Amino acid sequence: MCGIVGIVGKEPVAERLFDGLKRLEYRGYDSAGICTLTEDGFDRRRAEGKLNNLRAELDAKPLSGDIGIAHTRWATHGAPVEKNAHPHIVGKVAIIHNGIIENFKPLREELAAEGREFQSDTDSEVVGHLVDREIQAGKSPRDAVAAVLSRLQGAFGMAFLFLDHPDLIIGARHGSPLTVGFGEGENYLGSDAIALAPLSQRIAYLDDGDWVVLTPDAVEIYDKDNERVEREIVNSGASAAAVEKGNYRHYMQKEIFEQPIVVAQTLQSYVRPFEGKIALPDIDLDLAGVNRVTIVACGTSFYAGMVAKYWIEQFARVPVDIDVASEFRYRDPVMEDGGLALFISQSGETADTLAALAYAKEQKQVIAAVINVPTSTMAREADIVLPTHAGPEIGVASTKAFTCQLAVLAAFAANLARAKGKMSEEEEADLVAHLREVPETLNQALDHDEDIASMAHLVAPARDVLYLGRGQDYPLAMEGALKLKEISYIHAEGYASGEMKHGPIALIDDKVPVIVLAPSGPLFEKTVSNMQEVAARGGKIILISDAKGIAEAGEGCMATIEMPEAHPLIQPIVYAVPVQLLAYHVAVAKGTDVDQPRNLAKSVTVE
Repeated sequence: MCGIVGIVGKEPVAERLFDGLKRLEYRGYDSAGICTLTEDGFDRRRAEGKLNNLRAELDAKPLSGDIGIAHTRWATHGAPVEKNAHPHIVGKVAIIHNGIIENFKPLREELAAEGREFQSDTDSEVVGHLVDREIQAGKSPRDAVAAVLSRLQGAFGMAFLFLDHPDLIIGARHGSPLTVGFGEGENYLGSDAIALAPLSQRIAYLDDGDWVVLTPDAVEIYDKDNERVEREIVNSGASAAAVEKGNYRHYMQKEIFEQPIVVAQTLQSYVRPFEGKIALPDIDLDLAGVNRVTIVACGTSFYAGMVAKYWIEQFARVPVDIDVASEFRYRDPVMEDGGLALFISQSGETADTLAALAYAKEQKQVIAAVINVPTSTMAREADIVLPTHAGPEIGVASTKAFTCQLAVLAAFAANLARAKGKMSEEEEADLVAHLREVPETLNQALDHDEDIASMAHLVAPARDVLYLGRGQDYPLAMEGALKLKEISYIHAEGYASGEMKHGPIALIDDKVPVIVLAPSGPLFEKTVSNMQEVAARGGKIILISDAKGIAEAGEGCMATIEMPEAHPLIQPIVYAVPVQLLAYHVAVAKGTDVDQPRNLAKSVTVE
């Protein structure tokens, strides 16, 4: 994930900005830059690659100035080359930006029609042009930023410098976290408290929609309605070794709410919106020759793989085997020539999965890894690395890593389908359009957080809970049950809904909540029929569906959770949100340790 640091003060800032970027390296990045403002105007150093490249630039040509902004970038719009690195300078404005501007294309076309020229391929530069246009029209920096923010769609954290205002930084937050640090004769802006730890322990976390005006002696915060507000100043206690919760109660809660931005960033690494195409990182493999895919993973990553099996077989018509890593090599599986073995892991250090990977290598398979830590052992061992961009996930129960894995696997399935000649250009463009809807749809799903919290008391007293789903919602039922088990310690099981009458229905009574995932669509009626079998035996049902599904089948349910309508391709990503939130709020109601549940570890490095 991208990182932001800003300092407005009365002493040179370049070295401290660089230190802030070093503290944000855990987020991952592919380019970096710093811009300061001096008596002679903007001065900027940028470099692709790691921070030692930027260090060399600074050593060769030091930066002066008592005000500046700095950035580490994960490439989204535009390749990870210097021209796309931040900060961007547009006229009288310099900008750094985390996140995705979803409506950048029409905004860019509007600006181009006015004769404005672009120096990068990024969505971020568009915002710089919009603000500069307002300033050129005579508005103050505050009024210019306020006018532009109202036009932006997507998730973002931003910081601006202004050529004619050498003591002013403006920051804005919508979706992407942003933190203000308070000093003596200086003030600071950062992606999180870690970046600001050596500068200030007195910080305030901006609420969603806030924007902030920083001068050396003052901090003014405004909300989304442009009303002046106060945010609590707290002692961060941050160090370079810690990732902060911000104003969230738990890391898991924070990571659930980060999903729109991290999934957007992940998708933007694979989706080419201008061309209507999906592209994988450069790989030395002709996917057209892949005749079988073997997916291996553990826990939540295994359920992501189960969803991928549906997608790959549906779109690419390539057969898929899937195994839990701890069982895979012990059954001595037969692996055909021309096969691709796909391993999924958040940490890239899971011992079972690494052992399975070694077996697949011995069987002469091409090795692909969907991974969140690009420096991990699994990434180094793979022939093809398909990175997720979830950022550090501190909560033991995986949330944002899971949805980012699904995003990558959807892109992989589509790319394989195109290579196999099973997907036309028109179908691919349609798929791209639906994938681009995911971040906003996730935001809509998160809007139901309070509704889900209010029904946690219905599940918290239970000793047993069942989850039902059909088709690609079956893995989501299993994932929902796993989440509840992990953090609330309630026994829960996920079943294919059609399997209920083959045994599990014997468990149903009025003390067993049954969570049913049933978005409207081709499988809805079948799932509802199975749901009615449960209701007839006294089961207490919580139905998760869209408005149409709830209107048709919600009557008689103990509770309903309404999700936005979504294309079948992206439904598993969207429906991950309610099962995560329900597990989270049940665990909070029970008072368990949400972030560090008993007996579990984040990275399982033993078999």
